[in-house]
Amino acid sequence: MDGVHVREMTEADIDAVAAVRVRGWQAAYRGLIPQAHLDGMSVEKDARRRREFFSRGVGDVVNLVADGPVGEVVGWACFGPYRDRDLPSGDAELYAIYVRPDLFGGGIGRALLTESVSRAAERGFPRLRLWVLEGNARARRFYERAGFAPDGGQEDYEVDGVPVPEVRYARPLAPIAA
Repeated sequence: MDGVHVREMTEADIDAVAAVRVRGWQAAYRGLIPQAHLDGMSVEKDARRRREFFSRGVGDVVNLVADGPVGEVVGWACFGPYRDRDLPSGDAELYAIYVRPDLFGGGIGRALLTESVSRAAERGFPRLRLWVLEGNARARRFYERAGFAPDGGQEDYEVDGVPVPEVRYARPLAPIAA
C-alpha cells in the first residue's frame, strides 16, 4: 500500500489498534477457532486491556502501528523478548501482527514485519520467533515469504476449551553494523 508509514504506537492509538486487532482476529481466524469466541470479541474490552498495559509501562515490548495515506491506523505489530520457557532466553518473539481486514494483501503487514525484524536486529536479538495457527495457511505463506521457517515447536492454544494447534516459526536476524 502506497503511503504506509510505520511508527511506534502511542496511547492515542489504542482505540484504533483495538479495532484492527479484533477485526483482524474475526477475519483471519474464522473457521480456525470457535465462532462464538470471535463473535464475543469486543473492541471496547480490548481497548480497555491495552490502556491498562500502557498505564503499567511497556518495558521491553515494542508496539508499532502502520498509518495509511490519510493518517489512520491500518495495522499493528508487537514484539519483545521470547516468552516461552522451552528454549534458552535471548531470542525475540513477534507477539502479534494484524492489518485491517479490508486491506489484507496490500503490503501493510509486510511493512510492519520488515520494521519489526529491523528493530529486533537493532536490539541485538539473534532470532525472531513467532507462533501461528497451524491451519492459517495465509499467515504461514506470509511468514515463509519473509524468511521464516517452522522450527519444530508445536503446542495447542486453548480457546473456550477447544485446543487450536499452533506451530512455531523462526528467522535468524543479521547483526546491524554500527
